[in-house]
Amino acid sequence: MTNTNELLDAMRSETLALEGGAPVITHEFPRYNSLGKEEQDAVQKVMESGVLSQFLGCWHDDFYGGSKVQAFEAQCAEYFGVKHAITVNSWTSGLIAAVGALDIEPGDEIIVTPWTMCASATAILHWNAIPVFADIDPKTFNLDPESVRRNISEKTRAIMAVDIFGQSADMDALRAIADEFNLKIISDTAQAPAAQYKGKWAGTLGDIGGYSLNYHKHIHTGEGGVVVTNDDALAERVRLIRNHAEAVLPDREAMPINNMLGYNFRLGEIECAIGIEQLKKLNGLVESRRALAERLAAGICELPGLSVPYVADGNTHVYYVFPLLVDPDITGVSKFEIAEALKAEGVILATQYQNLHLLPMYQQKTAYGSSGFPWSADFTRQDISYEKGICPVAEDMNDRTYLGFGMCTYDLTESDVDLIIRAFHKVWAHKVEMSR
Repeated sequence: MTNTNELLDAMRSETLALEGGAPVITHEFPRYNSLGKEEQDAVQKVMESGVLSQFLGCWHDDFYGGSKVQAFEAQCAEYFGVKHAITVNSWTSGLIAAVGALDIEPGDEIIVTPWTMCASATAILHWNAIPVFADIDPKTFNLDPESVRRNISEKTRAIMAVDIFGQSADMDALRAIADEFNLKIISDTAQAPAAQYKGKWAGTLGDIGGYSLNYHKHIHTGEGGVVVTNDDALAERVRLIRNHAEAVLPDREAMPINNMLGYNFRLGEIECAIGIEQLKKLNGLVESRRALAERLAAGICELPGLSVPYVADGNTHVYYVFPLLVDPDITGVSKFEIAEALKAEGVILATQYQNLHLLPMYQQKTAYGSSGFPWSADFTRQDISYEKGICPVAEDMNDRTYLGFGMCTYDLTESDVDLIIRAFHKVWAHKVEMSR
């Protein structure tokens, strides 16, 4: 790859695509696809068996599902080094089951980041518990432990640590806080399968955690998720919530019945057959994605006013998203103008991610019915704020500085990455330099 100054010099002679010039990238990047013949053969075998699901929603040998479900769960448990892995039909379902398994009471509070997919917070509301939003670290975009500490109240029962974009939250700091205040930790590692934190797998460092198997993740089964834990009781409660708990409890001795509202959160035999083959590929897929991301970072890291992904000490990053920060005081143009120019050159970036606390549901504090429940209930602390300003780092990133490239959206080659690098330099050679 050409160095930054040489590439900027070369790009100055070209006209921006926004102004009628030829775009750097003239082809569409192919969609990322981790599926192959192995998955096709596995699905065919399940189809030929005629057993697409083997769950029964009552106490029976088949309460835990069929052979592919149990085989995939055993292989996930072995891979992640945990006692229990429980498949579910989506990671949203997994989060709902994980929160319910923790003995959460209505009005209890769980601290969570606003910088995540909405299900992280709505899984809390599902049990009439209350999401309390703490701010994020400006480098990793994960929960800021000091903000977590400031948001603890007498009703706080857990912390949901979301390993956003592909690297773990600061689990040592969060665990220290959790131990000090007798809190549980839920690890939402939907975007970071096979990421490591100090030599251990992200997602396994809380009391309960797990991963998404949604179609645009590193590995997938179309839809699905895996809950992981080393706690026998939590694992069994997740299995019950997954599969019509209230119908099973009469046949189970000494099982507490709180939060045993059961669902059909079951993953089928076809999906688990696919998952078995996908899990075999996970390490290779992650390493390939990491190499491309590091190539991209090396190619654009010297552009003024642009910050490439930061990887915290002890972490590895699996780059579900390649997050960037733009400093408009240095670039002289907004991130929106930069994103527009890059789009014309063939690079599509997200200009915002999430600020969940600013969604209408939280602004109006209404989830169930129309009377403000559960925030209006007498079991809820009444001074919870979702006003703009409570998470200034996350808010500023959404408003001014954040750009994101979906590394798991495309099946990229090194040549594609080099074209993306050229597109960035072209925009910087015109949009940024002309504004300074």
